Amino acid sequence: MAMAFKMATTGMRVTDECTSSFMDMKWKKVHRYIVFKIEEKSRKVTVDKVGGAGESYHDLEDSLPVDDCRYAVFDFDFVTVDNCRKSKIFFIAWLVQFTFIPFLILVASKGKTVI
Repeated sequence: MAMAFKMATTGMRVTDECTSSFMDMKWKKVHRYIVFKIEEKSRKVTVDKVGGAGESYHDLEDSLPVDDCRYAVFDFDFVTVDNCRKSKIFFIAWLVQFTFIPFLILVASKGKTVI
C-alpha cells in the first residue's frame, strides 16, 4: 500500500506486476533480482527483466542496458562473521550518461518513491 501511495504523489504509477514480483522476491525468494523500466509517455514503472534465484550480480549487470535508465533491486545473500546467514535487498538506480536530461532528472529524483 505504501508503494502505491508514494507513487501516486509523484504522478508515476507502479504496475501490479512490479509489486507482486517484488513481494515474490522478498518473501518467497524466487527471484535474485528485478529490473524495472520507466515508461516515459505513460508514466508507469513496469518490470523489464526478472532474474531467477540461481543468478548472480554479474547476471544483473549484464541485463542492464548501456543506453537507457533502469531501477533494479538485488537480493544479496551473505554469511556474517558469527556464521549467520543473512539477506539484504539493495535498490539500484541505473543512470546512463547520454540520457535525455529531463528523463534523467525524473529517474534520479523519483528513485526513492519506487520502493
